[in-house]
This record gives sequence, C-alpha cells and structure tokens, in this order.
Amino acid sequence: MKETIGVAFKKKLVPVKDHIVELNIWDFGGEDKYRTLFPSYVTGASGALIVFDLTRKATLDDIDNWIQIIDENTKNIVKLIIGAKGDLINEREVQEEDIQKVCDQYKFCSNPVETSSKTGDNVEKAFITLCENILEEKFHFCKKCGKGFPKSLRFCQHCGAKIEESALKIF
Repeated sequence: MKETIGVAFKKKLVPVKDHIVELNIWDFGGEDKYRTLFPSYVTGASGALIVFDLTRKATLDDIDNWIQIIDENTKNIVKLIIGAKGDLINEREVQEEDIQKVCDQYKFCSNPVETSSKTGDNVEKAFITLCENILEEKFHFCKKCGKGFPKSLRFCQHCGAKIEESALKIF
C-alpha cells in the first residue's frame, strides 16, 4: 500500500453477524502537518482505528496526541488500537506490555489487533472488531423489522414502530 499523504477516503461494507455495516473511512497521514485537518473530519464519527507502527516505538508514544484530538472533537467514540507491520517480527520495537498500558489508559474497546497490510493478516478482523463494538455500544435493533437504530431514539427510524424497553434487543 502507498503511504497516505494528507487524507484519503474509502467506503467499506463489513459483515457483522446478521448485519452489513457501511463504513465511511477517513485515513489520515501520521505526519504532524496533517493534524490540523483531523478535527474537522473526526466530528460525528462513531469509531476510530488508532494505528501505530510496531517497528517504531515513537508512533505508539505519539498516540496521546491523536487521542486528545479525538476526545476534544467527539463524544463517546469507539476506539480500537491497531499495531501495523505485524509481519516484521525481527524489526519490532513495541512490546505487548507497552501496548497494554496504552489500552488501559485510554479504555480502548477491545484487545489490540496486530495487522499487516503486506500479508493482509488481521486487517479484516480489525474492521469487524470495530463494527461489533460500535453496534453494541451505539445501536438497538428493532424486534419488529430487525433493523438497527441509534440507542438515543425510541422510535425505529426504519419502520416507525414505538420501541418499548422490553422490545429492545441488544446486538
């Protein structure tokens, strides 16, 4: 894959159990000069994949700055930490204990996922894990029509049914 310069946008459909989740993905370059763009894109997001390079410890240390921007511009966003370049085992600088400290500090939604864009290992797992957590934390599913809607609503936005607490089923 080419390195992201500035911001790249993609759409992705992710199958999660009986649902298909459509993601609108904004990929930001990790360099400092792109951070000024980040706040305007992150507003309104439901989830964030926070990616660092397993072969460069400085990228894990820099997560504090990204989390601060996310937390200042979103409310209750689902965050998942991703260790990239998992295939470069001999070049690894970041240990599991270091990653776990960051996970505990920022309350990421799941265990860290180590990926490799070169081999494709765990890339799909990262998206599925994020989507599962977004659905669980942000959505109810209508027992009448089966479609998801935000937990903040009490009427199904798809079929219009009034949703009673007893009729709500969690993902």
